[in-house]
Amino acid sequence: MVTPSVLVAKTPTYLNLSKRFSRLDRRQPMSSLLRSCHRFRFSASSPTSVPVLWSAAPNSGEATAASGDGGELSTVQVLSWGRGSSGQLGGGKEEIRFYPTPVASLRLPPGFRLAPAPGRLPDAAAPSRGEEPVEVGISCGLFHSGLFVDGRLWMWGKGDGGRLGFGHEVSAFVPTLNPNLDGVCSVALGGLHSTALTRRGEVFTWLSCGVEAVVVSRLDISTYQQSLQACRGYGGFGALGHFVYHRELLPRLVNGPWSTSISQFSTSGAHTAAVSESGELYTWGRDEGEGRLGLGPGGGPGEGGSLGTPSKVNALPVPVAAVTCGGFFTIAVTTEGQLWSWGANSNFELGRGNNVSDWRPTPIPGLEGVRVIQIASGGYHSLALTDKGEVLSWGHGGHGQLGHQSIKNQKVPLLVESLAKEHVIYIACGGSSSAAVTDTGKLYMWGNARDCQLGVPGLPDVQPLPLEVKFLWEDEELGPHHVLQVAVGASHAMCLVSRQRSSKMGVDRTSDTKEY
Repeated sequence: MVTPSVLVAKTPTYLNLSKRFSRLDRRQPMSSLLRSCHRFRFSASSPTSVPVLWSAAPNSGEATAASGDGGELSTVQVLSWGRGSSGQLGGGKEEIRFYPTPVASLRLPPGFRLAPAPGRLPDAAAPSRGEEPVEVGISCGLFHSGLFVDGRLWMWGKGDGGRLGFGHEVSAFVPTLNPNLDGVCSVALGGLHSTALTRRGEVFTWLSCGVEAVVVSRLDISTYQQSLQACRGYGGFGALGHFVYHRELLPRLVNGPWSTSISQFSTSGAHTAAVSESGELYTWGRDEGEGRLGLGPGGGPGEGGSLGTPSKVNALPVPVAAVTCGGFFTIAVTTEGQLWSWGANSNFELGRGNNVSDWRPTPIPGLEGVRVIQIASGGYHSLALTDKGEVLSWGHGGHGQLGHQSIKNQKVPLLVESLAKEHVIYIACGGSSSAAVTDTGKLYMWGNARDCQLGVPGLPDVQPLPLEVKFLWEDEELGPHHVLQVAVGASHAMCLVSRQRSSKMGVDRTSDTKEY
């Protein structure tokens, strides 16, 4: 058992840099932006400027090659970028970050692992029963963010309605430990509500509003505030799964009809799906008749076609192992890596070659012989990762989120050719943007760049082809950024990077920033 130290984060000194850089016009020429990046580079003489949120005991774990040096703790950093108007970047204030900037550091023991992400098939190399490796993961919601390490959960961002789960509606501008939940092994943050899965296979949810995440991004602020005010007296279309329609300021257990533990789950703007250990799928939340819950035509009996009670998707005839919730649709992955889709389809979200919405789960055609190991969905599009490291995309392409030369909608899954020479190991979708992580630790992003959420300065609003995200080198004692995981919200993003201590003197410290 690892004995950790949970440290209280102070406002990091690098905020001064973010304040200076946030004044820059992101539309100025690239050369000017890059000169500014180099001019306002982080101070290498202040390695303590990035707060340490969690640290294992120095002698914890076994001395293995995974630690980098005979049992030495591994340094993993959380970085964020994009629009942080509600504090969701975790930097201590409202800001825009043009490029990935450190939020916090973790000192993890040898053998730590990334927690299973929503939409991803279980890892065949998962630890055996009795082993308890430290797990870490991240998630981005509409206006809030989450990080969990070894069962502990940190939340930050907009607090309206209680979406942070602290029991109040006060926003948090830095990662803040949530004392109301422990044993967390997965987090999925939606538009205006939050969900967490524990090691015991229990699902907890909190907050809820009757506003879709993908719709909120299109509303003006006054309309959003009116909707949020309505939310304070009403529970949001059953997205919490608590039988009654009211909001929750604290995490509350979902008492579903499943007989076995929940192994994975996913959520979006106003619906949630959960997979049991026996391969059954349960859904609840809003269904306006397009069929995203997969429970039949006409939607549920509640407000907005909602169903506040988790119900088994009996129309799905095969066991599933993973699921993802898009804006108005759902996609499940079977244990064999096949995809089944249902729900809204006006933008070809279901990948079936037509744009007819359908509540009935149906296999996505054209994927015979293809084994998908992860599925990720945005508001109106999806990515699929195969066991060969290839990325497929389909659905709405108007913001370039599909990764193709054209921004037209894609009717069926199509290979992202720009990533064909890379071996991708992880994918993520925001509302209208996409991301991929390679086996060499590179991060690629594409799609909607209006809020700087792609982490590359000076881009047009629409970026149709994947671009590699470069990192500033802010600490002389740490090595290159090796990206482990990425999460994307509507207008911001985060990633986990491994930063092993550098053993070479004279290494080129500008190699991470010399090209965009």
